[in-house]
This record gives sequence, C-alpha cells and structure tokens, in this order.
Amino acid sequence: MTVYQENIVGAPSGEKLELAITRCREFFRQNQYDDGYWWGELESNPTMEAEYLLLSHFLGRPDKDRWRKVCNQILQKQGDDGSWGQYYQAPGDLSTSVECYFALKLAGHSSDEVYMSKARAFILSRGGVPNSRIFTKIWLALFGQWDWKGVPNLPPELILVPPSLPFSVYDFAGWARPTIVPMLVILSRQPYCPIPDWANLDELYPKPREETDYSLPKPQSRWGWAKLLYHLDQLVGLYQLFPVHPLRGRAERKIVDWMVGHQEPNGSWAGIQPPWVYSLIALHQMGFPSDHPVMEKGFAGIDGYAIEDEDTFSVQGCISPVWDTCLAQVGLIESGVGEADPMIQKSTRWLLDQQIFEPGDWQVRAKNVEPGGWAFEFDNKRYPDIDDTSEVIMALNLARLGPEDDPRRRHAINRGVNWILALQSKDGGWGAFDKDNNRTYVSRLPFSDFGEVLDPTSVDVTAHILEMMGKLGYRKDYQPLSRALRYILDRQEEDGSWFGRWGVNYIYGVGAVLPALAAIKEDMSQPYVIRALEWLVAHQNEDGGWGESCGSYVDLALRGVGPSTPSQTSWALIALLAAGKETSDPIIRGVRYLLETQDEGGCWDEPYFTGTGFPGYGGGEPPKTLPKPGELRYQGLDMPGGFMINYHMYRNYWPLMALGRYKRQTSGHHWDAIQTNGTEPQKTYVQGEASQYES
Repeated sequence: MTVYQENIVGAPSGEKLELAITRCREFFRQNQYDDGYWWGELESNPTMEAEYLLLSHFLGRPDKDRWRKVCNQILQKQGDDGSWGQYYQAPGDLSTSVECYFALKLAGHSSDEVYMSKARAFILSRGGVPNSRIFTKIWLALFGQWDWKGVPNLPPELILVPPSLPFSVYDFAGWARPTIVPMLVILSRQPYCPIPDWANLDELYPKPREETDYSLPKPQSRWGWAKLLYHLDQLVGLYQLFPVHPLRGRAERKIVDWMVGHQEPNGSWAGIQPPWVYSLIALHQMGFPSDHPVMEKGFAGIDGYAIEDEDTFSVQGCISPVWDTCLAQVGLIESGVGEADPMIQKSTRWLLDQQIFEPGDWQVRAKNVEPGGWAFEFDNKRYPDIDDTSEVIMALNLARLGPEDDPRRRHAINRGVNWILALQSKDGGWGAFDKDNNRTYVSRLPFSDFGEVLDPTSVDVTAHILEMMGKLGYRKDYQPLSRALRYILDRQEEDGSWFGRWGVNYIYGVGAVLPALAAIKEDMSQPYVIRALEWLVAHQNEDGGWGESCGSYVDLALRGVGPSTPSQTSWALIALLAAGKETSDPIIRGVRYLLETQDEGGCWDEPYFTGTGFPGYGGGEPPKTLPKPGELRYQGLDMPGGFMINYHMYRNYWPLMALGRYKRQTSGHHWDAIQTNGTEPQKTYVQGEASQYES
C-alpha cells in the first residue's frame, strides 16, 4: 500500500490557513485567566452530580436550590430510553442509571414521573440493583438500600501493612490509594444514614429484597488470584465478626492521620472526586463534626470543581488547568506566537509557579529523589503527574524569559527531568504517577470491579517522555532513552498501531509515538513506522478527518473507527507530519477538515469523548483476550468499568498545534524537533548527566 501520494492539488490556501490559526490564537488570548493559565471543562458522567447530592444528604448539608440544579443537570443527560451513560452516545449504563435514579428520588422526584418510570424500566431490564457495580452498592448501603454483607471486606488493619509486603495500600495506583484508605473505615464501620420511606428503592429489585442473593459473585476459575482472594474476603468477613480486634484502634488512628495529612489546600484529596467524597464520609463516621475545618474545607472545596448557573450544577470529577495550559502554550508557540508575547510570558511564569517541591506518595518506590514534577490540577501536591511534567517541560523549553528570570526556567526543566528519570520503571516505560506500580494481584480483589486499581507503564506516557528527551537534545544511545524506545517498539500492535491508555485510543497512541520518534531523530522510513502510517491512512474518514469511539476499548472492530473529531484528527495529522510528508493527500484532506469545521470564533465543536480516565480493565492494561459475555470483567459498549472524559479544550489546542506544524512545514521551514523559533537548540544540562546531551 502506498502511504503518501505527493499531490498539492487541493491544498488549502495560505490565507485560509492563516485565518484559522489567527482565530484560534485569538480564542486563547481572550480566554486566558489573569494569572496566566487556561482551563477548560472536564466533562465525564452524571454519577458526579448524583454522588454530590447523596453526599450532601449523608453529611446533613441538604440545599434545596442546589439539589434542584443538580437534578436538572442529571435530567439533561438522560437518554431516550430512560438510562444514563458513561460517554456521549454511549448505551445506557446500569450503575450510573441506578445512582441517578436514587439521587432524583431522594431529592423528591416522584417515581410516577414518566422519566422515572423509563429509568426504572431500563434498570430492571439490566437485572436491577443486584447487578450494579460494587461502588454503587456501597453508596446504596450507606442509606440502607443494599445489605452491607453484599460488599467486599477490607479491614482497617490493611493500613498497617508495610510497603515491602503484598497488599500494602502503596500497591494501589495513585488515584486508587486515597480511595482505598477511607474505604477501610467505611467497609468496616458500615455507616447508615436514614432516608424517608418514600425514597426507598425496593422497586429497583427484580425480587423482593428479602429474597435477594447478597453474596459476592464466585470466580469461575478453579484456581488463581481471583479465587484465592474471594476466599480471603470471606475469611476477613469472619474476622470482622470477632468481638475483639487488637490492632483496630491503632489502624483507625493511622487512617485518620493519613487522610488529614493528605488533604490538599483546596479541600480535595488527590485532586479527584472519588477519594474526596469517601474521605468526607469516613471522617464523618469517625466523629469529625460538620464544622471541623477539615470537613468545612472539604465540602466547600467541591464548589471549586463545579460549574453552576441559574438552573444547573455540574460537578467535575477532576480539573485540568496545568494540562490545558502547557498544551495551549505549545500550540500557541508552534503556531507562531513569539516567546516575548505577554500571553506566553504569563503562562510560562504560571507554569513555573506550579512546580511541586513537596514530598509525595511516589517516594515510597523512588527513594532519595528530589521532588520536581507538576500535577494535573491546581492543588495535588502529593500526586504530581509524570505525563503532565513531560508536557510542561516541552512547553517551558519553547519559551524564554528575561535574563533575570530565565535561569529559573532552566532550573525547573533540569529538576523536572531528574524527577522523571528517577521514576522510570523496570520495563523501560513510565506510568502516570508511580514507579513499578504493577502488582496485578490487587486487581483481582472482589472490591476491584470498576476502573483501574493499578498504574502500570503505558506507551502514550512513555512516548511523551521520549519526545521531551529528544527535544531537550538527548542522544538515542542514552540508556533511559534506548530502554524507552525498546519498550515502545515491543508494544506495537500487529496492525501497526499503539494502544492509547489516556486518550481514545489507538489514534492517540500513534499520535504520541510518531512525534516522539521524530524528536529523537529516528529513521522514519523504517518498516515499523510505515506500518503505523499505513494504519492511520487506512482509518481516515471520507470527510478527511479521523475519529475513534470509546467503544474501541471493548470492541476490537472499533479500533480507529468513529465520527471525525477535531482532537483525533489533529493527533493523526501530528503523527503524519512527523514523517515529513506534509504535501501528501491524507494530510491535506485532514487540514481541510479542520479548516472547514472551525467556527468564526476560532473554535471547533466536539461532543464526543476523546479522553480516557479508566478503560475499565482493572489492571490498567488491555487483556491479551477481551472477556466474553458472562466472563469476569466483560464490558459491552456501555463500559460499566470505564470512566471516559471530554476535555473541552482539546477541541482547540490540538488543532492549533496541528495547523501550526503544517504551516511551518509547508512554508519551507521544516519542523525542528527541539526549537520552533529557528535558533540553535538550547543546551540543557541535567544534574549528573551533562555528558549525555548533544547540542
């Protein structure tokens, strides 16, 4: 197959290209916050609103007007069949629908309403409450709507297990760990918050509740971790019945100290919704009054993650200002905005201010390493993000400050690189938050039926670091770089693509890898590169764009298949441009798609979810064979174990980046993998590794 057809016929005019870039740059100029950052909505699914309403009732903080807005937001997301789903145009998800129904009913919506009747019919058609996920059942148990004996057992004493032994809390991922810790209190103390009789959910059970089987599903395998841990859960349940637990008091005190010590200045835990709400529930159960500063700050801080107007209240599961700002800065500079522009000066200084110099959980596996990373959010000091840090460093490397301040920028880059290199895992790749977080047995716990509990290495994060290293001037024979390259090559799919852990999905994977290869000056004519390019070209849509459904995580036939989106089209273009064939027909068609779909305000419309929180595999990596219906962890297109994201800034800075690179390469100035302003590459020296750099 011929990947590229050299044909400039139909190429967009320079005027149209320049107009599109100018419009998009103006959008960012108009939408930059005074402090220098950019921040777009992080849209997920309506369990965020449902759990906010349930939490406020549990903590004794009902607010009728706020509940009205929350319910309006939930109802806006209801599908025609009465269900609620995990992502745009997704089939209805049982657990999401149960939580939304319960929140509406608790807020006073009658079960006789048409929309409630439709929701109830959908829920019962999927087996009702008994078939919902563990986390949903825990929420229901808090209000007496599910029996506590129907949830897994995790004893508080688990907090006492040292990191060197199996089943330490540090075996769990950076987002799962601060969720597990409060759960140790919740699952052992089994709190109960009464609700009015009219809010009960008996109608969501296919059988009377007294006839319902509350036992955990028994693994089908005759042996293995799943079967062993199932029986271990039963033993822990028996232990919980003992009248005396000698270590219980010590364990609970350590849990409380851990939670209080891990609360961020904005009131959150780990900067994300799950540990935030569960920590508040656990502390409430441990006797913290509602007016305690930790509780006040925690509950009030949720408002900072909310988008509120006169009629709706939307809760974001997380926020992404650092991620949005560094990628916007890269797109702006690569599209021609000068480094002296006040917009870039402000964003550069803001990014420098966000660097983290405080200790974090990552130090358990990477001892004697200086902090120096960046987080995803405004406040998340304990959990700096390796992927964010690599992209921030690339943004800082493109910028320049005045003579007095630029040494600070260079020092920030050096310290960030040192931190990243110290967190490289044994297999040569990088995870998102931790080093060697891959003890797969924890993903077999009965508790772990949603999301991912591990943070193993991924190709996309590793590729971003490889790209960063290349742009800083690392040579290909530098050992961490060569190990990372081997890691990426070993994980190429047979069809030429790469799996995308943090973006949807194989388009994201290829879009991360090929620019990384170009940055380290890899020979882009090698067969493995050509296979990746051929895969991209074969999946281009008729309209010139690219798109891929979230369903590609559970249905192999959907790899690279879906309606065109601005972000996914941009990832494909960035990958193809990395091969240096900017006048090829696929690139021209992709650029034309972006130009034709931009609005007059410089933006693009993108209702589809192209970001990934959890594919729902449990262990964080795709299984060798996807489970079949009836097997453990099977997922249909509803993706009950997944958590998908629509980053509302993706539709703007990724196209700007792609168009900027296209403009540069077609104007006779080939993209330099290290610099965009035509100057010589900056010499950056990392402590102890200066000899590994090339200028």
